[in-house]
Amino acid sequence: MTMVTSFLLSSLLLIVLPQSAGAWSGRPTSSSLRKNAASEDVATRRSFLAGLATASTLASITSYPSPASAAANSDEELIDVYFGCGCFWHVQHEFVEAERKILGRSDDQITSRAAYAGGKAAALDGKVCYHNAANIADYGKLGHAEVVSMKIPSNKFYDFAVEYCKLFDKDGFRPDQFGDRGTEYRNLVGIPGGKNSPLAELLVKASVATGDKLDFAVGRGDDRDVAKVSFIMDTREYPSFIAEQYHQFHDGFNWGEDYPNSYNSLAASFAKKGEDFGKCPNGMLGVGVGGL
Repeated sequence: MTMVTSFLLSSLLLIVLPQSAGAWSGRPTSSSLRKNAASEDVATRRSFLAGLATASTLASITSYPSPASAAANSDEELIDVYFGCGCFWHVQHEFVEAERKILGRSDDQITSRAAYAGGKAAALDGKVCYHNAANIADYGKLGHAEVVSMKIPSNKFYDFAVEYCKLFDKDGFRPDQFGDRGTEYRNLVGIPGGKNSPLAELLVKASVATGDKLDFAVGRGDDRDVAKVSFIMDTREYPSFIAEQYHQFHDGFNWGEDYPNSYNSLAASFAKKGEDFGKCPNGMLGVGVGGL
């Protein structure tokens, strides 16, 4: 067992929240989460990570490139991942900047896209759409949340996980925690293999490195919005669906959070090059601005 794995097993908590037909009535405290760890539906981070340490998975964990050595390999395979943390407008901008900083990507190489993910229903007639007057494939009704999807080298996942954890404040709240609420804005991270992936350990490690502000739960689809908890999803079971063009490279949700035109114009640039942003209705009123 590596020193990192030993540290994680001895000091962290990963929870699996029970499903319930009723509405979530409040935010669990750290103490209540730990008290509930005795129930059959809840597992600690200790037992979660220990479950990874089988003969086969332990080998993949211990041999997985460390964040420090990963930079040496520029030919690492690209993987599809996504991160959700409230409204996707601000989050997309932060991950575009991460692609530039961590990977040195130019504008035409950027892969971060506003998207929807995490619902059991997947797509309806091939569509997942923002709220619209025609009530066609509404992402909220399909159980999805707003996320940002991207293609990154697997050996750079840790660095992107760090950027994700930095989106939360010192108390573990997302930027719009007390504004946008509900399942459509829940925190989630999509990785190939979900909780069984060695990337799950790197995600927890990134959280520890940035202040240990979050708990992580195994996503089961249609999950609840729980403060300070991010759901780990398996992208093979819960893929992401790219959002409409008017949601791409949008200004942030806060007043004054305006990005330069060079950023806002990326959506039209990608569309001109042939990228398909789907055939959903153009917002609630057909305006295609701010969801209208």
